[in-house]
Amino acid sequence: MKTFIPSKDAALEDSISYFQQQLINLGFDIEEASWLNPVPNVWSVHIRDKSCGLCFTNGKGASKKAALASALGEYFERLATNYFFADFYLGKNIAEGDFVHYPNEKWFTLPADNSLPNGMLDDYTRGYYDPEGELTADMLIDLQSGNEARGICALPFERQGDLETVYLPMNIVGNLYVSNGMSAGNTRTEARTQGLSEVFERSIKNRIISDRISLPRIPAAVLARYPHIEAPIAALEAEGFPIHAFDASLGGEYPVICVVLFNPQNSTCFASFGAHPRFEVALERTVTELLQGRSLKELDVFVPPSFADDEVADHHNLETHFIDSSGLISWDLFQDQADYEFADWDFSGSSEQEFTHLLAIFDRINQPVYIADYEHLGVYACRILAPGMSDIYPADDLTMANNNMGAHLRATLLSLPGSDADAEQLMGLYELLEEEGFDDFTRIRELLGIASTKGSAWHTLRIGELKCMLALAANELELALEYADWTLSFNASVFSDERHRYYRCLKAALELHLSEDRDPAQYVSAFNSMFTEATVTQVWAQIAGQARFHGLTLADESLADFPAHQGLLAVYEKLQQAKRNHAAS
Repeated sequence: MKTFIPSKDAALEDSISYFQQQLINLGFDIEEASWLNPVPNVWSVHIRDKSCGLCFTNGKGASKKAALASALGEYFERLATNYFFADFYLGKNIAEGDFVHYPNEKWFTLPADNSLPNGMLDDYTRGYYDPEGELTADMLIDLQSGNEARGICALPFERQGDLETVYLPMNIVGNLYVSNGMSAGNTRTEARTQGLSEVFERSIKNRIISDRISLPRIPAAVLARYPHIEAPIAALEAEGFPIHAFDASLGGEYPVICVVLFNPQNSTCFASFGAHPRFEVALERTVTELLQGRSLKELDVFVPPSFADDEVADHHNLETHFIDSSGLISWDLFQDQADYEFADWDFSGSSEQEFTHLLAIFDRINQPVYIADYEHLGVYACRILAPGMSDIYPADDLTMANNNMGAHLRATLLSLPGSDADAEQLMGLYELLEEEGFDDFTRIRELLGIASTKGSAWHTLRIGELKCMLALAANELELALEYADWTLSFNASVFSDERHRYYRCLKAALELHLSEDRDPAQYVSAFNSMFTEATVTQVWAQIAGQARFHGLTLADESLADFPAHQGLLAVYEKLQQAKRNHAAS
């Protein structure tokens, strides 16, 4: 007997079987790494590629099959939209290949005056992304190719108001939208409906949190219509976690639900949001989201509600809510007098009708919507952008925090371990890092777009630690001590035992060498007892200039020395071949 659930255009068994077979056909070996079922009717699963741990997704649902179908659907969503690779440099071969992202991409040469090329963006998006005329063409080179000679890579999106094609730079898509608005499904309209729902969910969530909107509670009589959803709520409350279910539709305008879990043991709370044209589906998704990937023992990691209005509305807080929902929410959300009346809304219909209904809401609020559909993996997937509404990061990140800002440093930083640069050159690089305003907390692997082995020196290296290494190699010992202290304070928690010990020893040794009335040779024995002889030997060599850049291995832009990155590129090549096959068919 097959299982059909609301909002899906195929039985769960058929979806699972088809998705799994397609992955096998494409050359992927996916495993179900972990399952959770902490309360009745709430399941979640973590799946991943056996050969590339960077490719993983999580699924949730009211049943085991629903959760697995969800995880597999999300896996296709992230494969089809290239999301697994959004943070990584793909190398010279792909950057100069027949295409970088999709066969239908379009490249725009950088004009001599570095202005934005014609034919890219439309009037609305150009005005939105560059309101002050400060955006330059070189800012829109995508991180994945880094190919300035080739220009700006733009992807075709269909503008829903008139179905015209608009080319949007991949750089903008990757910088501002991350995974928001991506979806996969059994049919095109099912996928698009879910993608639009996600845009509403996150946009209305941000509005409610930042504006401190008081929401109306969902009446008990309405919840009673859905006993399979009442069951997990009752189970959580029996475990000591009061649950508050709210109508977040803002008077029936938007298909959004909010459910908040209280933890009286540490006075914290967690707000979950969900959206779908069907009230039942939106409510179920919101409840299952509460415990996706979490056991009951992992509900003590959130924060208390707050009366600090500015902190609640701060954009960084809203970004935290997008990442893991652990941000602040206002006590005002729970006022007895709500800002809106409860609306007993429901917009159920076929997936085509539900998609049309959601688009009509965007039309009503004069919000342009751009959609790119992808079918090259044999599964319907899409990426939906609603500029000004679905952005996760602000448009000024394109000028202030663009993900390509460190690309010009990639070759230099990778070659440092084998460099013979003198003190002046090393401090010149230090000054460059200062002048360009990179935050000391920035991870070098993220700045360069590199997938490094977990626990390695490249994996944990931050700008602050790199400054310590540069100063040490240039014999600027006082500056090196300052940043050794910084490194111990802010990066030691992610170090291996060996690397943590090295920096403890380095800090003490720098203090010793900077002490004019002490002879370092008199302290070697004590240091050996405290830090091990091997560590002391390494530290003394660094201070003497006989060794540099402790722990870092020499590499180049081929990234051949980064196994994790090569594993990621092997996965990407499978996708590239699937795109070529689809384009040729």
